[in-house]
Amino acid sequence: MCGAATATDAPHCEYCRARLATVSCSSCLGSMFLGSKFCQRCGAPAGIREEDEPASRKCPRCSLEMKPIRVGATALKECERCLGLWLGVREFEKLCANREQQSAVLGVASPAPASAVREMSKVQYVPCPECSQLMNRINFARCSGVIVDVCKGHGTWFDRDELSGIVEFIHGGGLEASRTKEKLALEEERQRLRQEQLAVDLRRSNLRVGNDDERLSGIASTRGLLKFLLE
Repeated sequence: MCGAATATDAPHCEYCRARLATVSCSSCLGSMFLGSKFCQRCGAPAGIREEDEPASRKCPRCSLEMKPIRVGATALKECERCLGLWLGVREFEKLCANREQQSAVLGVASPAPASAVREMSKVQYVPCPECSQLMNRINFARCSGVIVDVCKGHGTWFDRDELSGIVEFIHGGGLEASRTKEKLALEEERQRLRQEQLAVDLRRSNLRVGNDDERLSGIASTRGLLKFLLE
C-alpha cells in the first residue's frame, strides 16, 4: 500500500496500518507472507490458506462482512478490521481434539498490541453472527482464563489473541487437567452427599433409641406406681 518495509510478525503495516497478507507456519507456528513456498524461520513447506465462498456473516464487533478462510482443514471466518475469528460448533470441537489443526490455527491469532488490549478491556456482550442473539461469555474449560463469547447452537467468537490462548492452554495439558479437576470435584460432591446421608441416618437411629428408652422408662414408672398403690 505505501511501500514501507514490513516484517511477518506484524499483522499491520506500522506506517499506513494496512493489513499484511500473512499466514501461519504449521510447523514452527511463525508467520510468513501469503504466497511464500517455504517458512523463512524453519524452512518447512507453506501451509494452505484457502478462501471459500463470499462471506455471508457480519462481525459481531464491527458489523462488517467477515472473510471465510481455511487454515489446514479448519474453516473459519475472520474480520479484517478487528482480527476476530468465528468458529462453528463442529469446527471448534474438531480443533480441540486434533493437535495438527491446533498447530495450523495457532498462528492466526497473533498477540494484540497494547492499544487493542485497552479497547477490549471493557466487557461487551455481542450478538451471534448466525441468529443475532446475544452470546454468553464463559471461561473456556472453567479455568483457562480465556473468556470467549459462545452461542451453544452455532459457534464461538474469539476476539484477537483468544483462540491462540486457548490452543496454548490445550497444548499445555490444561484441558486434561480441567477434566481431572471436574472428576475430583464430582467425587468430592458424592462423598459429601454420602456423609450427609450417613449423618441423617445416624440421627434417625439415635431418635428411635431415645424414644425406646423413654417408653421403657415410662413403663417402669407405671409399674412402680401400681406396686406402691397395691402395697
